[in-house]
Formats: sequence, C-alpha cells, structure tokens
Amino acid sequence: MLELNDIRTFYGPIEALKGITLKINQGEIVCLIGNNGAGKSTTLMAISGILKPKAGTISFIGSDISDMPPHSIVEMGISHVPEGRRIFPKLTVKENLEIGAYSRHRDHRLKARMIKAYDLFPVLKEREKQLGGTLSGGEQQMLAISRALMSDPKLLLLDEPSLGLAPIIVSRIFKAIQEINKEGVTILLVEQNAHAALNLSSRGYVLENGRIRMHGQGKDLLNSEEVKKAYLGE
Repeated sequence: MLELNDIRTFYGPIEALKGITLKINQGEIVCLIGNNGAGKSTTLMAISGILKPKAGTISFIGSDISDMPPHSIVEMGISHVPEGRRIFPKLTVKENLEIGAYSRHRDHRLKARMIKAYDLFPVLKEREKQLGGTLSGGEQQMLAISRALMSDPKLLLLDEPSLGLAPIIVSRIFKAIQEINKEGVTILLVEQNAHAALNLSSRGYVLENGRIRMHGQGKDLLNSEEVKKAYLGE
C-alpha cells in the first residue's frame, strides 16, 4: 500500500531523514519506535505532504505522492493524526468532525461516518455541542482520531496517540486502534510506549538518528535484547 524509498528530508541545513526505506502492506498495523529526535514524526509529515522530501520517492497504492500537496494526499486516502492532537479548540465536537470530512463533503455517507465516530467513542456524542478546548486530554485525542476517520481513509497515520494520557485512557485508545484496523483501515503508528506499540503491531521499524536501525515482526522486536535495553527499559 505504501512504500518509502530512500527518503531524505531537511530542516534548513540539518538532515532529519537520512535515506528512510520502508513498506506497509494493506491491512497491517506497523509501528515506528525510537528516541526523541529519531525522525518518527518527520517520517509521518513526509508521507502526509507537510514536509517535502529532498530526495527519494513515496508511493501510495502505486502512485507517486512525493510532490503532492497535503489536501490531495488526504483525498487519495491518507489521514494524519498529529502529535499534540491539534483539534480546533473554539469549534464544537461536531464541527471538528465536520471539518474532518471536508474532502468528502459531497459524500452521502457523511452522516453514517459521524454515527460510526460516536459508536467508536460514545463520550464524543455526549460532548457533541461542547467546544473542543473544554474536553479532557483523552477526549481531545479521541476527537482527533475521529476527525481523521471522517475523511474515510485507507491509511491512518497516528503520531503519539498515548502521549500524556492516563493508563485507563491509553487502554481505550489502543483498543480503538485495533477496532479501526479490523474495519479495514491500515495503520502506521508512531508511539513512545514501545512495548504497547510492538504488542499491537504486526511489524515494526526502529529509527535512530534519521535512519532505520532495525525492522521485523513486532514479537521479534519485543524479544530483541537490543530493543529491550534501548527502548523497553529491560
């Protein structure tokens, strides 16, 4: 479904990604783990068109999307839930969801997707008329994920969905990720909680200083002594 081939990106003179190559197959949950500054978020921004690669190619379902603007990438079927949630605080829950469907505003299934979002996170239905900025951190994360799903993506990019949340909320978020995947959405997950991410994922990539250091099945990386020492605190 998605293939990055030798992607290089820069922030000014600083090379952030130094030749990233990875593949994601349809239906998978794949995670990216690594320390802060390793290039995880940068990889997602390159895929979604926020940051243009200086070299290499990004292919999605057989089409080169390397130079496409972000709105065109959304229309192709990729949605990005950014780190920090980035909901619209002065809009209601319902208005945030409607904005998520902007690229599909002529789609007659809009109401059905709204219902599905509320089924996934019932608290959002209860908060439908509340301003996004008045929600708790966990509720804002649920809203950010649901907003991304309103465009009916084939591939969902999730950047640190558990960051700063209580364990009980993290458990609910990870359960929802599994439910979304079972509905047929492929997922690329960036997650600070490496243990939870690898348990959830079919495959994983370990990033270090802008390069892929290791990759493999989630369970194999969980059992890797190198991964245990560097990322799992074991």
